[in-house]
Amino acid sequence: MPAAQPAKTYPAHDEHPNEAVTLAIDPYDMADKANIFSVHYSDFGLMPMFVVITNDGDQPVALADMKAELVTVNRTKIPRALEEDIYRRISRPPASISPNPLPWPKKAKGSMSKDAMDEVQNAQFAAKAVEPHGTQSGFMFFDVSDITAPLAGAHFFLTGVRDAKGNELMYFDVALEKYLSAPAKPN
Repeated sequence: MPAAQPAKTYPAHDEHPNEAVTLAIDPYDMADKANIFSVHYSDFGLMPMFVVITNDGDQPVALADMKAELVTVNRTKIPRALEEDIYRRISRPPASISPNPLPWPKKAKGSMSKDAMDEVQNAQFAAKAVEPHGTQSGFMFFDVSDITAPLAGAHFFLTGVRDAKGNELMYFDVALEKYLSAPAKPN
């Protein structure tokens, strides 16, 4: 898994200076980045997004009630895929019609390797809080199977982040155009 940097350092981020919390999104939409995974999620219509939350404040922030949503340019709202949804998608990919009329043996449906299951479980963003002056990160997966250019004009929304007193912070809105238009990193 990638090491998380402070959220402010990513091109696509939303900083809330008054609340001292920053959210960053780093989509793993290109093959060179997605190669960290053993499963090719794009083959199953899933897009992994590396989510980084940095708390520069002196109090923890709670993430237990957070809700993530990818909103496309056409205003289609895509909720974060749950772990079970990811397992189901990978173990039962959409059926493809074979041009060969011979009854060749087919791979058993409904199977998923233990390593793939562990990878999904370990990659998921699972933090319930961000400690003061700390950063939490992990992947969220989104079903973009029917969308040709899911990031163009899209926004990532995050709600339900709460301060130490239980008050909900202002929602986070990350324009993914910031990611698409960012200069390439030198090798």
